[in-house]
Amino acid sequence: MSPTVSNRVGFGFLNIGHAYDHLFMLLFPTVVLGLQGEFDLSYGELLALMIPGNVALAAGNLPAGWLGDRWSRSGMIAVFFLGIGGSSILTGFARTPLEIAGGLTLIGIFASIYHPVGISMVVEGCEKVGKLLGFNGVFGNLGVAAAAIIAAGLMSAIGWQAAYIVPGIVAVATGVAYLIYLRLRPKNTISARAARQRRADVPENMMKPVSSRQVLQRIFWVVAIATIFNGLVFQGAIIALPKLFEEGLGSLADSFVGVGLMVSLVVAVAAFAQILVGYLIDKFSIKYVWAVMLFAQVPLLAVLGWTLDHGMLIVSFAAMLMIVGEVPISDTLVARYTTDTRRSRIYGVKFLFGLGAGALAPLLVILLHTPGGGFHWLFVSFAAMALIVAVATIWLPGQKRLDEAAAPEVV
Repeated sequence: MSPTVSNRVGFGFLNIGHAYDHLFMLLFPTVVLGLQGEFDLSYGELLALMIPGNVALAAGNLPAGWLGDRWSRSGMIAVFFLGIGGSSILTGFARTPLEIAGGLTLIGIFASIYHPVGISMVVEGCEKVGKLLGFNGVFGNLGVAAAAIIAAGLMSAIGWQAAYIVPGIVAVATGVAYLIYLRLRPKNTISARAARQRRADVPENMMKPVSSRQVLQRIFWVVAIATIFNGLVFQGAIIALPKLFEEGLGSLADSFVGVGLMVSLVVAVAAFAQILVGYLIDKFSIKYVWAVMLFAQVPLLAVLGWTLDHGMLIVSFAAMLMIVGEVPISDTLVARYTTDTRRSRIYGVKFLFGLGAGALAPLLVILLHTPGGGFHWLFVSFAAMALIVAVATIWLPGQKRLDEAAAPEVV
């Protein structure tokens, strides 16, 4: 069945939401480059201001997932748009480092809504979830890419405050548009929760929750290990890239806008790898696609911190292709082998692990940054983490075993 216009519009809002979620959380690593002249604080001291927001982003996943399942997923997405926009505007009016940290914490609280709730809405009742998650993931990573250039452009043209106020106004306007969409869309004859429960009870359901405890445990531990270490690698690499490029690209990026443009180009182009990966994991075994991508990350990350100029640009692009490209894989495992009625809560736990680990990424970046000397050992540590996850994926059951363990009747 082809999607209705209403479903397509709803999916469009979810994609925009994914972009906003990453954009607002990653404005600060570029803004911080300009704040060094605003406040008498070092790069490390300023970067630490984003840690409470990262902690809030992780901690909010469980209550957001619970509310999405028990109250309303679409209602939570409306709260997300309005809350993250309003928080960003407040951050733009901050006058002290403490007020900036408070604003970033509020942004983190509202940003925590999207992943457990929005991803559940994306995969709800669908069969080929890899393609959907890949497409949705592209928007998320376009948000990552846009953060650097938007922050750099607004900061250079107006001031660092504009880097939060202008996107905040746009997000609030999007939230108002989403509320109008919710009011005008065709009403279903049954509630959303009842529809999800009915789909979960139908034997022909396209999702395949796993009945084998042994297989389920293996999936859980592999996804948990991957979520923790991949969260550190992804978040840490994105946070470090602006400073890495400022120090290592020389004349290739000799201004805030130049740095922001290079970061945005690398991440934006790498983001489209998720569409290819989504296609591959719908067609081939997740286990082998995932393992190949992870093993490929290891040498790229190990040498990234030691390169300069054009070499840095080439290696960083190849590394980000692998890091960004494999993001939908663990989400697809959860979508395929869990029931819809509990999926927001399960995603909440998953993203608590990943974003909780990611909350430590700024600390890692601060500790392993050598002033004026780059991030040599930071990226070597990321390579070690990628190797751990790559080895863990070997323990993942093969596709045949997963399909044999699938039990649609279990809810």
